[in-house]
Order: sequence, then C-alpha cells, then structure tokens
Amino acid sequence: MKIAVVGTGYVGLVTGACLADVGMDVTCVDVNAQKIANLLKGILPIYEPGLEAIVERNVAAGRLHFTTEPKQAVAGAEAAFIAVGTPPGEDGSADLRYVLAVAKEIGETMTDYLVVITKSTVPVGTAEKVRREVRKALDARGSKLGYDVASNPEFLKEGAAIEDFMKPDRIVIGVEGERAKDVLARLYKPFTLNGHPVLFMDVPSAEMTKYAANAMLATKISFMNDVANLCELLGADVNHVRQGIGSDPRIGNRFIYAGIGYGGSCFPKDVKALVRTGEESGYRLRILQAVEQVNEDQKHVLVTKIKKHFGSNLKGKHFAMWGLSFKPETNDMREAPSLVICEQLLAAGATMTAYDPVAMDEARHVLGDRIRYSKDAYGALPGADALLLVTEWREFRVPNWSRVKQSLARPVVFDGRNVYSGDELRRLGFTYTGIGVK
Repeated sequence: MKIAVVGTGYVGLVTGACLADVGMDVTCVDVNAQKIANLLKGILPIYEPGLEAIVERNVAAGRLHFTTEPKQAVAGAEAAFIAVGTPPGEDGSADLRYVLAVAKEIGETMTDYLVVITKSTVPVGTAEKVRREVRKALDARGSKLGYDVASNPEFLKEGAAIEDFMKPDRIVIGVEGERAKDVLARLYKPFTLNGHPVLFMDVPSAEMTKYAANAMLATKISFMNDVANLCELLGADVNHVRQGIGSDPRIGNRFIYAGIGYGGSCFPKDVKALVRTGEESGYRLRILQAVEQVNEDQKHVLVTKIKKHFGSNLKGKHFAMWGLSFKPETNDMREAPSLVICEQLLAAGATMTAYDPVAMDEARHVLGDRIRYSKDAYGALPGADALLLVTEWREFRVPNWSRVKQSLARPVVFDGRNVYSGDELRRLGFTYTGIGVK
C-alpha cells in the first residue's frame, strides 16, 4: 500500500516509520523545510526510544520517504493520515487551522479514491469539517474523485510509542462506509495478527474516544494527588493507599501514583479541549474542571514544601534538580512541572543546576541560561542546599547516596515522584520529603 502521512511531529513520524517497517510505501510530508532536510540526513526532531533505528532502516530500504511537497506524498496513495498539531487556543479549544489546511491540500493533490484519516487529536465533528474542505478543493478543480474521511485516534505513550504502535491495546477506527473500512482493515492487518482488537465505530464516537481516554487517565492522576495531599494532613501514607486500592481489579494499579502533576502534549491540552467542547454544547464537565485545577495546584506543591523547610525567601539558596522532561524516556518539555518549579524558585531568589538525560536542549529553549545545566547527575549536586527529584528517570532510582551526601551542602531531598524510601534516607542522615508519604 502507498500511504501519505502529513506532519512529521511525534504522531506523524511514529506512524509513518511503523507503517513502513511492515512493508508499506510511506511518504511523510511537512511544511517545515528544515525538519525535512534533517530527516533526510537521519536527524530526528524528537527523542523516542527505538525510533531512530526504524527510520534509518526503512529509509535505507526505500520504503520511507520525506518531502515538503504534498503532491509527492498524496498522489496515488490509498490513504492519507492527517497528523499535524492541534494546539489549544486561548479559550482551551483545539485549533484546527492546520488540520483543515491539510484537508484542503489533500483535495488539491489527490489523484484517485482516497481515505483521509484524522490521526491528530480533534474534537467531535472535525471529520465533517475535513470532509467539507476536501470537497471544496475537489470542486474547485472540477473533480468528481471519490473519498471517505475516517477517524483513527492515536494512543501512543511517549517513551513507549513504538511498542504501542506495533502491539496496540486496541485500534479505534471511525468509518461510515464499507470501502473505507476495507482500506483500513488491510492497512492495520499486520498489527492485528496476534489478536489485538480493531474497534470499528461511527466517526463521532471514535473522535470522542480519544478525549475520553486521556481525560480518564488525567482524572486518575489528579485524584491520587488530591488523596496524597489529604494523606499528609491525616498522617496516612499514599503509597500504602495506592497499593491497597490498586489491587482492586476494578481500579487497577496504573496511573495512580502521586506526584507533582501531569504535563506533556496530550493530557493538559485534551482536558482543556474536552471542557471547552462541553461548554460549547451547553454542558459543564465539572469533574474535568476539577481535574485541571488540581493538576495546576499540584505543580506548586514541591516549592511549597521547599519554602516550608527553608523559608519563603530563597535568596542565596541553590538547588540540584534531577529531571526536566514531563516524564521519563522523552525530551518533551510541554507543560512540564519542572518549568513551574524553576520559575517559582527563580522568583524566590534561588539558583539551580539541573540534569536530564535527554531534555536539556529543549529546556534551554524555554529557560535559557537562567539555570545551569550539568553533564551528568552527580555534577548537578556540589554545593546544593537540596536535591529535587522532578522526573523519575531510571538512572535516578538507585543513586550512590554516600556520594550524594558528600556533594550536597545539606543532606536534604525533596522527592517529587515518591521514588525513594523516606525511612532509608533518614537512616542515612538525610532530611526527606515526598508527596503524601511519611
């Protein structure tokens, strides 16, 4: 099959590379000429474990191509994925200008029957808008070419996207015709040979499924953070509570870890967009409004604890920060709690040295040289009044505590992800503070 993927960001590049890896002829197109030039040189715009090797392998095999020309990608394709950004507007709604611009380009360049697939996270009703844009472009050409519009939301976890695409929990596809259903069934057959389910449904339901999934996961995180804050007031330990409720199969043990809030490109944006969609429909999504507020408040919790320990004026205090990305195994800094923490500490007069395995270049785009950056984890420690664990990268899980203690000016640890044992660190002579734990 010949496939076009418009957009070479996180979703588009992973989608294109994985489809090529099972033998399809995939052309990825992007308006950013520098990004395409870099991809042609093997330089990826994102960090994702395993992705670089897949891109290199399929480019070498002649199955994966990159271009700035939509016609080169779309002409002769059986399916075209729209995988461009949908950034939030000031009111929280998803900005569809890039999605609809791509739909117009597809209508201007398609040469045969085509299934146009929205892979971007889009509000309910977007497929119909895409359909109209394609039709308008075809009418302007005087073309009677047939096409269908489908919704195929992505459920990729940053840091595990390749595994998620190759071995999906489920594949959700919204279609309205048998011809489009047949194309998508053939496209995803290589990924369903081991029994992974394909869930065909109507298009609005598919569009809603993506938002509902992310909103539910965000809800679990904010719920546990709310519980963690109450645990501190009552003398309970949220880690014990988590184990107690997570063993219930109706609840499960995933996404119930307390911490300093969620970030990234999906949860904050999608919760806001779903809340906005509800408002536009005359319905107030009260739970999700609370989820969003709890998460924003939670990003301030660590600094509140730091000020409780050192005082509100942090002038002259220096902190070591381990982790900058919003989660491990990614360089994504979008909505990262670390940014809120840095801004608050800087405003209070403190200085920082940070280390992250892959996200420091991205962090520099936002924070510049207002903080210092270390080449390794231990290099961030000398002279610091406390160590702040912000992102739970694996290499931070079992540090050499003797070396940490010798390097710090004071043996103080603020654990924003509840990775460490407070009892162990106190025995070693540290002052330890976690989130909702003893």
